[in-house]
Amino acid sequence: MTSPLTGEFVKIATLESIVEAQVMESILTEHAIPYRIRSFHDTAYDGLFQFQKGWGDLYAPAAFEPEINEILTGLRTQSTNPES
Repeated sequence: MTSPLTGEFVKIATLESIVEAQVMESILTEHAIPYRIRSFHDTAYDGLFQFQKGWGDLYAPAAFEPEINEILTGLRTQSTNPES
């Protein structure tokens, strides 16, 4: 039986910016959720693909997908409605 902490990492979300990636890193580390973030930045093309695909992808074990999506939705909602 595979533990959710050692399970296969799957793509959970596409991150929109470096700021979003840094905040997610901080929150996921605080919650002890294993993750990997893959940036689309390519020095040869000076980040061209980040404009087309988003800043990068967030990967984690599938067992954490609901929790990560909830955190990301809250983060995005908060950033679009700063008064709330």
